[in-house]
Amino acid sequence: MEYLDRLGTFGAELHYASLPQKVREQLGWVLVDTLGAIVGGSAEPELRAMAQRTSHGNGATLIGLGAQASPMEAALINGTAGTFLEMDEGNRFSRGHPSIHVLPAVLALSETQGADAHRFLAALAVGYEIGSRFGASAQLRDAMHVHGTWGTLGAAAGSARVFGADAGGMRESVNVASSMTIATSKKTMLQGGLVRNVYAGLSNSNGLLAAQLVLCGFQGEADGPASLFGEIVSERYDQATLLRGLGEEWHLMQNYFKLHSCCRYNHATLDALDLLAERGDLPAAADIASIDVTTYKYAAELTDPAPRNTLGAKFSVPFAVATRIVNGSSGLPSFTYDAIRNPDVLALASRVSVIHDPAMTARLPHERPARVGVVDRNGRRHEAEVSFNRGDDISPYTTQELSGKFLDLCERVWPRAHADALLNSTLTLGDAKAGDTASIRNWLELLRRPAPQ
Repeated sequence: MEYLDRLGTFGAELHYASLPQKVREQLGWVLVDTLGAIVGGSAEPELRAMAQRTSHGNGATLIGLGAQASPMEAALINGTAGTFLEMDEGNRFSRGHPSIHVLPAVLALSETQGADAHRFLAALAVGYEIGSRFGASAQLRDAMHVHGTWGTLGAAAGSARVFGADAGGMRESVNVASSMTIATSKKTMLQGGLVRNVYAGLSNSNGLLAAQLVLCGFQGEADGPASLFGEIVSERYDQATLLRGLGEEWHLMQNYFKLHSCCRYNHATLDALDLLAERGDLPAAADIASIDVTTYKYAAELTDPAPRNTLGAKFSVPFAVATRIVNGSSGLPSFTYDAIRNPDVLALASRVSVIHDPAMTARLPHERPARVGVVDRNGRRHEAEVSFNRGDDISPYTTQELSGKFLDLCERVWPRAHADALLNSTLTLGDAKAGDTASIRNWLELLRRPAPQ
């Protein structure tokens, strides 16, 4: 059990001011990016209907909605909002999205517990690191969707840090949370099942509940994660990977951000198309006879050329390729309801084939490769290949690109001036001294603003 003791000590003793400067800066951008995804997702009609039907409490902010709910309700709704647009950050080593599984829970608790900025940010860092490390240490069964699984343990750890848990309380929160994950299905993403968007919300609310249960005296197994990941949902559970470099090597520094508004598995293909466009070698849609995409296993599963809704579109390589070429962009407007009904996009998507290359799969997780071949109607082949995706630590986006993404997402809900103010306030949130709650109160006021009617 010694490994859980080490994890509990790490989580209980992490302080924001003790983080290396580069980690604090990266944490700020992770916070910015995840907030932007939540704000943008809050504009979706299904999310707004969900919030209206399921929120009855108060005290915690429903971001972008100008309303309040109980902490558990806010964790559920904000967590769901953040996955709607497929724009939330992720981590290639945990093969998932740590921040959106943690931020809604620690934000709701920090707001209702009166935490200062340093405690809130420390909780976000704790939840991110612990959740992502569990993801990296496990190899979930192929039929499972990663959302709603190890993220629950991250949310519990972050919530326990807000509560000020000691090492034993942190460890027990993780143990209890390991019995509160959900059985997820990968088919929901492949078939456009919108219930998939709730998985991250459930991780947040269940993780928050786990930390509260420990305060009430509840206990879990002696080693819940070993049962969950070693026997039930995972093909592999490696405790050495879980602890490797703990407190010295930061998963936060190995994350990725998205500008393509779709599943990360599409991104290598879209990056290759961008390379063709930069070379002036990408034909117009009407001039294309066929397109072949060769890529790794998980991307090669995304083959539906005619998705039934926007979620399905974000998990389709043929659609992503076609909408990028027809619309000249892989941004959010290319994955709307109008886009998935565009006959030119659907016609081109039907001419895209996706091929699995086992040699490319073997290069995971350090690389996520794809090769794209575009054959024009004159029989000429235009080809590009990428190994590393834009937006990760090897090929990062600039802060200007990340700022632009945040502002674009926030402008779905708020005026530009308000989005600018929120961006600046978020990036400077950690500048306050420990114990000073003024900065976080001012920041929360910006989050509480309702959308203009």
